[in-house]
Amino acid sequence: MSNKKEQKKKNKKTKKKRHILLKIFIIFLILIIGSGFYLYYKTQQNGGGVSGLLTTVLGQEDVPIEEVEPINILLLGTSQDMSDTIMVCSYNPKTQQASMLSIPRDTYTGKNKNNAQAYEKINSRYIAQGVDGVKKYVKQILDIDLDYYVVVDTEALIKLIDEIDGVYFDVPIDMDYDDETQDLYIHLKAGYQLIDGKKAEQLLRFRHNNDGTSYPMEYGDNDYGRTRTQRDFIAATIKQTMNPSNIFKIFKIMDIVNTYIDTNIDLDLAKKYIPHLVNFDTENLKSGLLPGQSELCNGVWIFIPNQKETKAMVDDFFIYKEEEINEEDAIKIELLNGSGVASNLSSVTEKLKKAGYNVTKTGTTTQTSKTTIINQTNETEEELSKIQEILGTGIISSSSSSNSSNNIKIIIGKDYQN
Repeated sequence: MSNKKEQKKKNKKTKKKRHILLKIFIIFLILIIGSGFYLYYKTQQNGGGVSGLLTTVLGQEDVPIEEVEPINILLLGTSQDMSDTIMVCSYNPKTQQASMLSIPRDTYTGKNKNNAQAYEKINSRYIAQGVDGVKKYVKQILDIDLDYYVVVDTEALIKLIDEIDGVYFDVPIDMDYDDETQDLYIHLKAGYQLIDGKKAEQLLRFRHNNDGTSYPMEYGDNDYGRTRTQRDFIAATIKQTMNPSNIFKIFKIMDIVNTYIDTNIDLDLAKKYIPHLVNFDTENLKSGLLPGQSELCNGVWIFIPNQKETKAMVDDFFIYKEEEINEEDAIKIELLNGSGVASNLSSVTEKLKKAGYNVTKTGTTTQTSKTTIINQTNETEEELSKIQEILGTGIISSSSSSNSSNNIKIIIGKDYQN
């Protein structure tokens, strides 16, 4: 009898344990589902899609695209207190366009090339005057606003590339170089491959092989080839970083930025741009080298910018004409991408802007089969048909949205053909 009583007690205890465990599991499940619904709800509130999710993860409300201005940034890649890479990068969230312009390390910053000195090269200015010195001369050469800078050293580069699980890149040539004084050993084979942090350092710092050979003329020899590889690799890195799988690594990436990267871009400013960057298509990235030629002056090899060609390139890369972007009288359009193809957003934006419309807000939303043109402020049928013709598709509908600041909302569907 006592054995039976003990067994009953045991069974009761086991049932109680199971009941408690079941309750804990149910509560845990409710929390997970609840947080999932909350994340989904906030994501939809912040514009939906990857952009809305990223905005939610960053812990902020969506900043309307018309309030986010184009930004120019001086990017310096450094190693052992030397500036190996000098670039000016620009991003315009309104048009989803970006530019990268390489500044050759030997660019002359003096007044008389006949008396040129090595310290007057722009990379030497970094050693003597730091970031502010380089920024001052770059602004003079390009004649643009340049308030922000990012300085990335070797350790930061390695950690960033490894954090996003490497970057697939087509290495243009075999690279074979050894320099004990710099503790630099470069051994890369040509071809498409996964580049981790260590390989990225080798790729970006390569200038020439042990036998003196460098990039071939058709690719862009010496520094021309080097800056081209740097720009192409940065473009590939941007593309990899924007991969949805990296969204939840954003805090680790930002931690690396805070620890290893010197910049005057604060977190609040960065948060305005990051959600819009997920809609960026690297096909809209312009890249190039400062126009000019190398000359031997006073026994020193220097690079002399071509002023006329530089002005034309700056106009193309960095000058955003406000009248083309914000036309007060133009019909305002909110554009959401539900096609599942990232490039469609920039394609439709460009078409509408060319037709004189003001695209004030862009984002992504859940995928839909049909493109929809929603009349929110009683625009004419003729106007809606015109938009339908520009897109080559679209169902026209109406919505009494008196609170909307936009005249029309367009949801791009899978039927849209770029």
